[in-house]
Amino acid sequence: MSRLVPPHGAPTLKPLLLEGAARLEALARAQCLPRLTVSSREKGDLIMLGIGGFTPLEGFMGKADWQGVCDRYQLSSGLFWPIPITLSATRAAAGAIGAGAEVALADPDDGSVLATMTVNEQYAIDKTHECQSVFRTTDAKHPGVAMVMAQPEVNLAGPVKVLSDGGFKAKYGELFLTPAETRASFERLGWARVAAFQTRNPMHRSHEYLAKVAVETCDGVLVHSLLGKLKPGDIPAQVRTRAIAVLIENYFRPGTVLQAGYPLDMRYAGPREALLHAVFRQNYGCSHLVVGRDHAGVGSYYGPFDAHRIFDQIPASALHTKPLKIGVTFWCYRCNGMASDRTCPHPDADRLQVSGTQLRKWLEEGAQVPGEFSRAEVLEVLRGYYAQGRTQASV
Repeated sequence: MSRLVPPHGAPTLKPLLLEGAARLEALARAQCLPRLTVSSREKGDLIMLGIGGFTPLEGFMGKADWQGVCDRYQLSSGLFWPIPITLSATRAAAGAIGAGAEVALADPDDGSVLATMTVNEQYAIDKTHECQSVFRTTDAKHPGVAMVMAQPEVNLAGPVKVLSDGGFKAKYGELFLTPAETRASFERLGWARVAAFQTRNPMHRSHEYLAKVAVETCDGVLVHSLLGKLKPGDIPAQVRTRAIAVLIENYFRPGTVLQAGYPLDMRYAGPREALLHAVFRQNYGCSHLVVGRDHAGVGSYYGPFDAHRIFDQIPASALHTKPLKIGVTFWCYRCNGMASDRTCPHPDADRLQVSGTQLRKWLEEGAQVPGEFSRAEVLEVLRGYYAQGRTQASV
């Protein structure tokens, strides 16, 4: 019997990706169906539905589920869920789809069929209400708000049959692991208590410190990189995961860290997104989620530890996956090592704290980056990427 946490809301994973003859039959049928091209965010959600990352969902949410998630963090069934998983269409496209009709959902990148969906419900939403509920703001400069407000007018709901992984396996190879695959890896490694380390950035010394604190607490750490789309200026997944790989190879004990990636776009929903990260990390088999400063945040929309506090505001029974709350981490010159605001008694003047914006500026300009902030092997990967960008810009 597995010692890992169970999937969220179900005794077993519920991947919706068809295989073998059933998949080929569905793909052939899809060629004759009305076609709807999904957004990048919807594509990531579809792939997560396909691989079981969004267990126990069976498709895109109807209005009752949307309302319950926005207002009460729960589906109409009462199951905890923190962020709406929805599919939108223009009024014209929705009007051409009859009740109970089946549609093919197409990849926004290459037009291939990702899934089919039986449309059981069509409904309009209050986008402002969703933004205020999920993002705590309606500011159009917030990338998540901009994403929701740009959605077409009508949401379509119903079960899906997923027919593709969206090209993630071909692009990322062994880095793209399904929840079933991470669980199998944890079992093979003998792990029962597993901490997920969420990242959309390369790992620097502070991230390394957080992961090592988790290793001390748990059997192992899943360094789980976002593979979907980010905001402009962020470092691409291929570069980021290569930098993480050299860090793991050189500075972690073998058998304590597994690196993998997942197919979602960032929503930048701060505390709510931290809860979603915990939900699907439970499906991946993780008992804990490392929650650091400004988890899944952007700009100054959230307090630095709002994502810590939100876990105290939900029912204890909502999730098996629990937060590992860790404060601000940094290099302290007087401590002569990595420390946190809970362990270091020294003032800010003795601490090296570098923002992501400052780091990118240094890298873009080819300037020196303090070794106390980032390992040399990581910087070598990042400098190669930025040097390539400077070379292309000069051509």
